[in-house]
Amino acid sequence: MIFSPPQRTVRCLAQSLRGRMKKPCKEIRRFVDSPLGKMEISACDDGVHEIKLPRTSTPKAESRPETPPRPKEERLPEPTNEPLERAVSWLRAYFWQPEALDSLPLPDFHHPLFEQDSFTRRVLLTLLDQVKFGETVSYRQLAQLVGRDRAARAVGGAMRGNPIAIVIPCHRVILSSGEIGNYGGGKAAKEWLLAHERRPKTQHSRPTGSGPAPTSPDP
Repeated sequence: MIFSPPQRTVRCLAQSLRGRMKKPCKEIRRFVDSPLGKMEISACDDGVHEIKLPRTSTPKAESRPETPPRPKEERLPEPTNEPLERAVSWLRAYFWQPEALDSLPLPDFHHPLFEQDSFTRRVLLTLLDQVKFGETVSYRQLAQLVGRDRAARAVGGAMRGNPIAIVIPCHRVILSSGEIGNYGGGKAAKEWLLAHERRPKTQHSRPTGSGPAPTSPDP
């Protein structure tokens, strides 16, 4: 079965992942430049395993949301696959054409975390389903959304275990005080992402020569 996050409830998301993690995976990796630095995407034919930010992401001055740099890619010699291409297309849109995100499908996920039901899995899927571009949620509020009112600290642990950076938006989870809190990619990256999402989507312009605009694949 196919895992298509944006169009399903969390319950359907959980059901759609069952039974897809048994066969060995042949992962393909690609490194993609972004305003935060070089990101690593790994995916097999069944879905994306990981999207990693640079561990010490420090957006440069010229990489502010107002002036996005031209995206670049470095392809390894391995063949590509559909989940990898979808992830690259989605990330391009996120950084340089966010108004297109609503028309783009997310890639399927195929990380072992999604094989069995767990608190972390439920938290991540709830975050993906309910906290959208430009929104934020506190750790306590997210705990309440999954029915565990007193599990704010455990929600923080779930954020640290997120294998799909940006697509599963752990950067949108902040402290109840309004402070941004910690982030695996560093506080500077989290501040950049939140500032990027505060801008109206239509004010993000694609740099000249950045390649074709992201498009939704044919059904």
